[in-house]
Amino acid sequence: MATTECSSTDLSESNSCRDGVAASHLKIISLFVIFITSAIGMSAPVLLARIFRGKPLYERALVFIKCFAAGVILSTSLVHVLPDAYAALADCHVASHHPWKDFPFSGLVTLIGVILALFVDLVASSHVEHAQYAPVSAGEKELGVELGGGGGGGEGDCERGEELIKLKQKLVSQVLEIGIIFHSVIIGVTMGMSQNVCTIRPLVAALAFHQIFEGMGLGGCVAQAGFSYGTVVYMCFMFSITTPMGIILGMILFSLTGYDDSNPNALIIEGLLGSISSGILIYMALVDLIAADFFHNKLINSDPRLKKASFVALTMGSASMSILALWA
Repeated sequence: MATTECSSTDLSESNSCRDGVAASHLKIISLFVIFITSAIGMSAPVLLARIFRGKPLYERALVFIKCFAAGVILSTSLVHVLPDAYAALADCHVASHHPWKDFPFSGLVTLIGVILALFVDLVASSHVEHAQYAPVSAGEKELGVELGGGGGGGEGDCERGEELIKLKQKLVSQVLEIGIIFHSVIIGVTMGMSQNVCTIRPLVAALAFHQIFEGMGLGGCVAQAGFSYGTVVYMCFMFSITTPMGIILGMILFSLTGYDDSNPNALIIEGLLGSISSGILIYMALVDLIAADFFHNKLINSDPRLKKASFVALTMGSASMSILALWA
């Protein structure tokens, strides 16, 4: 149960840790640390995929990385984002007021995030299916006959199917990045508005590891999607810069308004945005990553050892991100 009243002990402990100058110095250091670790985390799987492309174990290694990524993203949503959203809306500054004390808004908004992600998936799938069943022109039919009768058509359908799979993987990667960016902005703004040195100091180190693992999760999906070099660089840059930009935005908001991380309005925004990003990440991790690989990936289903290794990778990804919840 959430505590709806702020005790004098909690307030005195919070005030003893408040130091605006020291907090500003820590935030400036965190800008560079988080940017570098984010870039390393996301670019590492992409670079490894490009280096080992064409090698005998390339496809299996890519599946292993993607399953590790799915575990990281699922753990991020359930162990990091959702509890933080619940905590923000259950804070004594918020939960003591109507309507926040009367209804579990975190769960409701998380549900909305899941449904929103499903809606985007359905719309995208309808376009994919429309492209898949597009009529074949007469010239294409004649070319298929010249290349070997019915066999030519089957090969064309196979190539079209592979292209559609790539389109789906690209869509999943882009929606995942949107959900993760929501989460990164929230983390950054919250940290930027905070003047609590006792909170910021451990966060700098913990967020560095957090961004590495989260970047590896997103990078694994991007590597499999086969984006162009320019798109990969752009996505990597956007992921790396989002949290530092959030910190700068939080610092600006605090200087202009005086709001800090204990302000009720800031807590409400943090809780609602965290809930919706959690819903998006939960759906994408379970449906588009875990279910897609373990139930519809022919490579995994045809190799029992790879399926076991993939499950181990999923567990490792979940565990590595969950352990970080001890610090951030």
